[in-house]
Amino acid sequence: MKLLVIGGSVFLGRAFVHEALSRGWEVTTFNRGQSGTDEPGVTVVQGDREQSADLERLAAAGPWDAVVDVCGYVPRVVGASVAALAKSADTYLMISTINAYPEWPAKPVDESSLRHECEPDAGPDDGDYGKLKVGCERAVTEGFPGRTLVIEPGLILGPGDRARRLAVWLRRAAQGGRMIAPGSPDREMQVIDARDIAVFGLDRIVDGSSGTYLTSGTPANTTWGEYLGTCVEATGGKAELVWVDDAFLEEHNVEPWTELPLWAPPNDDFAAVWSPSSAKAIAAGLHCRPVPDSIRDTAAWLFAPGGMDDAFDVHHSQKDDRVMTQDRERQLLLAWDSRT
Repeated sequence: MKLLVIGGSVFLGRAFVHEALSRGWEVTTFNRGQSGTDEPGVTVVQGDREQSADLERLAAAGPWDAVVDVCGYVPRVVGASVAALAKSADTYLMISTINAYPEWPAKPVDESSLRHECEPDAGPDDGDYGKLKVGCERAVTEGFPGRTLVIEPGLILGPGDRARRLAVWLRRAAQGGRMIAPGSPDREMQVIDARDIAVFGLDRIVDGSSGTYLTSGTPANTTWGEYLGTCVEATGGKAELVWVDDAFLEEHNVEPWTELPLWAPPNDDFAAVWSPSSAKAIAAGLHCRPVPDSIRDTAAWLFAPGGMDDAFDVHHSQKDDRVMTQDRERQLLLAWDSRT
């Protein structure tokens, strides 16, 4: 099989490249060479997808059995890539997002749920992230009719993750001491490893599938207690988890999801954050590794030489200045101790 990955040098794109190479596939990547280094063994076509001359040069490097697009965010830009590659590939796999569904995380969602509306030629100012991703999906399905796979991941983790959710908790656990564990340890979660998405996507290319798959992991595949406990275990057991209830954190204006990454109090806004349905993908063959394995593998990457810089370099991801500071955590723990 011959595969083109648009992106391919970081996290999910790199997982696709690594998995394809492990299968003996011929892999080409197309990127600007700015976000990361390409895996050894790939053919690199360097260029900018917003430049028509670069897209023409890319198309001439084909053909491929499939394209995997992990970095399409603007429908108009994705549409240009689709038009350029329509005769150079058999299948186009678009990585979208669970944010395509406006009712999530307040309500459970599956592939039949209400979706944002967005034109396939929309520009960068025509909507937010989730809305624009729907426009990207439309650009691909209209440009590759009957030859499109759309994967809509939920919360992704694994080695190379620059989203600073798991990495923040691992970094905090490695610092040791008393550490706020928000909410309840038995709260069920649903996350998925980037490498499992890559396996699923390539398997669907091989079997000739098309259509849309929400891939958020298997239901209740971990709990907050297991998640944070594994973070502590994977960093040497230096931190002590102090479980602080949701009401206390909300009373003290702790910002959900960002100040304590992935903390979602059980209110109306987050009522179904951990219950999207991957039933269609699971029926089609999605398999998910144990979440503790993903956490340990991520810790191994994060604390290897260069890992911390890769995860927290401001040039590679959003700044983490909204994450809870040590002073803020210390003050909250003092207040919690006084209250209890």
